[in-house]
Amino acid sequence: MNPRILIIGGSMGGLFAAVLLARAGFDVQVRERSRHGLEGRGAGLVAQREVFDMLREIGVEHVARVGVTAPERIYLDRYDRIIHRQHMPQTQLSWDVLWRSFRAQVPAERYRIDARAVAVNPVPAGARVRYEDGTEEEADLVIGADGIGSRVRAAVSGPSAQPAYVGYATWRGLVPEADMPAVAARQLFERFAFCDAPGSHILGYLVPGADGATGVGHRRYNWVWYRRYTPEELGEVLTDRDGVRRPFSLAPGRVRPERVAALRAQAQELLPPSFAAAVATEPEPFIHAIFDYAPDHMMQGRVALMGDAAFVARPHTAMGVAKAAGDAFALRDALRQHADLDAALAAYARVRVPAGQAIVAYGQRLGRNLALNAD
Repeated sequence: MNPRILIIGGSMGGLFAAVLLARAGFDVQVRERSRHGLEGRGAGLVAQREVFDMLREIGVEHVARVGVTAPERIYLDRYDRIIHRQHMPQTQLSWDVLWRSFRAQVPAERYRIDARAVAVNPVPAGARVRYEDGTEEEADLVIGADGIGSRVRAAVSGPSAQPAYVGYATWRGLVPEADMPAVAARQLFERFAFCDAPGSHILGYLVPGADGATGVGHRRYNWVWYRRYTPEELGEVLTDRDGVRRPFSLAPGRVRPERVAALRAQAQELLPPSFAAAVATEPEPFIHAIFDYAPDHMMQGRVALMGDAAFVARPHTAMGVAKAAGDAFALRDALRQHADLDAALAAYARVRVPAGQAIVAYGQRLGRNLALNAD
């Protein structure tokens, strides 16, 4: 009998797994917690080998052509002077186009939104998922692809297994190209730009528009500013407009106005004028705290984890989507090679646990090199 597989999480990792497993002949269902879907949530991404392998596997190689290339990298000082220049072409693909391409591969009846999993428990020869609305469903195999705040993780490692805050967070903005001030456009466009300062690291680059547009005037500028915060400071920063303390991030529009004003003032004080102008132009900056999580296992019984639910690596690695793609390939291969589900999951973990641990360690090394960790 063909096993029923339930994937909790409908972002890139969940979609990668769903498409590969369905093509391998498995009965796959996807449940996504967001109430309005994930369309328009992404910016640009640096595609690693595993992503290109995934595009070829599914036959959507054209997605790799929907990107913006920065021919060089520049490093700025506090006064906007270029202190280092490096010829290093790099293409940012469109997250939105990638997501839509894989979402289109999953039939509507097999992808349900507004399905908030709150608990996963073992049952004979499978697992049961309970949702926020009180409904439940069972499957032979449950895959947790529900990200850094995974609710499935507790079924694998217990409720105390949580990512560890590393001492800094990243503010982000995604500004329409046409809105960028001239001082920023002249210095930052068509380049991958960086600036370092004590306890601060900012970078930025052009990415496709929300609809995948790559023509001049229709792109977006993506800036990412790393800042140190003590745990106490982070709690204050992650308190949203309604006074609710969020554990990991605040979405666009959820940051308190006084915090946005403070961020802009700090940008004027600390950053080169070009980057300070880019920060000031974003009306709704958003923030993600940075965490590490590198366990020694990623499955328990008939529950397995993948992507950021399994291992949380720092974004300096630019490997989040690639890590999820590697997990999806390994899971598909293990399930095809082993008719016994328990043997398949054990084989999957043997391959991906060392890979996940290595990626997390790589991110930690990069973070130390940037001197961002709070001492």
